[in-house]
Amino acid sequence: MQINIQFVQMPTSETMEGYVHEKLNKLFKKYDWIIKSDVFFKKENDPKGKGKICDVELSLPGPKIYATSNEKNFEFAFKETLSDLERQLKKRKQEMKPYI
Repeated sequence: MQINIQFVQMPTSETMEGYVHEKLNKLFKKYDWIIKSDVFFKKENDPKGKGKICDVELSLPGPKIYATSNEKNFEFAFKETLSDLERQLKKRKQEMKPYI
């Protein structure tokens, strides 16, 4: 699986990249039909809101799967996004029909 990580208008974080690679590789081992993942980290300038946004898009057979979350820090945002993706992947796996 190919993993693309982008930090939009902010400095990159190698520790966050390592964390994302670790979690997405676990997801890939569980669902080996994932082709590619695009991860975007964005910072929103909202003093009242949470402001740390994580968007993840997974390319796989059929339509792409997309999830996003807005939390207090990037780790929580990525965890929330990952749990949404796992829910969608479970649903997609149930819909897939094995061809014999």
